[in-house]
Amino acid sequence: MKSVSFAASSRTSFYWEQEFPALKPVKRRGNRRYYQRHDVLMIRQIRSLLYDEGFTITGARARLEGPQARMEASMSHQIVRQVRLELEEVLTLLRR
Repeated sequence: MKSVSFAASSRTSFYWEQEFPALKPVKRRGNRRYYQRHDVLMIRQIRSLLYDEGFTITGARARLEGPQARMEASMSHQIVRQVRLELEEVLTLLRR
């Protein structure tokens, strides 16, 4: 994955790695971190909860790990699945 800026300093992201167990970037030689797509999305979500919505670290952690988060993730997967099916149907129609 190419380098992406996610509006958090390296110190901040290191701290968030300690506070949010789901945030686990791959570590390369020299202890360099390689943030994959899901890590970047998680950091953006954490940043939004803390800075935009005013959550505390504890509140953001609870929001990301609690039953509400699992329900939202499940709903998101269902929506993506449905949109994909609809797009495949449109593609089938366009190929006729």
